[in-house]
Amino acid sequence: MSADPRTTAPTLGRLTAPAAWQTVDLISDLHLQASEPATFEAWRHYMASTPADAVLILGDLFEVWVGDDATETDPFLQSCAQVLRHTAQRLHVAFMQGNRDFLVGPRFLSDCGVHALSDPSLLHWGEQRILLSHGDALCLDDSAYQAFRQQVRSADWQTEFLTKPLQERMALARAMRAQSESQKQSGAVYADADALMALNWCHAAGADRLVHGHTHQPADHPLGSGQRHVLSDWSLDHAPARAQVFRMQRGGDFTRLDLTPTTHNIL
Repeated sequence: MSADPRTTAPTLGRLTAPAAWQTVDLISDLHLQASEPATFEAWRHYMASTPADAVLILGDLFEVWVGDDATETDPFLQSCAQVLRHTAQRLHVAFMQGNRDFLVGPRFLSDCGVHALSDPSLLHWGEQRILLSHGDALCLDDSAYQAFRQQVRSADWQTEFLTKPLQERMALARAMRAQSESQKQSGAVYADADALMALNWCHAAGADRLVHGHTHQPADHPLGSGQRHVLSDWSLDHAPARAQVFRMQRGGDFTRLDLTPTTHNIL
């Protein structure tokens, strides 16, 4: 009998913030793609201007990722890499795989100067202990997705997929995206994080806060004696416009910055 994921302690990554860090920004679910230039430009401007000491990207930076070799022939991915590379030269940038870009690998991250962040990871920041996750593993009510996730996160599946020719991988990705869009059009909604699993993760990590994305339902929820903060997705090419940065200050201040066109000058 398999263990109940709600009560199983996760394998944690760890990130210890240097004493000099005063501000940490968290973003997720930008779903960057060439067909949505306004979202890319908002992200590019934010990355160039943020005063944070670190930007932690909690998954789904890209709408799709079929392998690090795709950047060799894709001008849009090359532009994304350039933004990451320039930002990483002046502050700490870390990336956690999401459900759309779980195949982003060490070759791409190393080329961009970006640090890999395990899912979940515990951020040690002075006296604060903050648990970070993309969030998809917590959405247990979406049983079909959880079965798919288990399949595609296996080393055997990924090895087989990445050995396919690039064009074949791109065709498979387009088919999966079309299926996902069809589900959206049918009115399907994202499952929320399982409350018991989220609470047990925090207890196992010794954290009183959990920050995650994936659900596209930005909000702050009580979680035991602590809180669960859900990040916003970004979309500036379709209404309603959405783009938030979750900013954490040393000492415990948490702020949501709205970067939609009427308020992007907040930075």
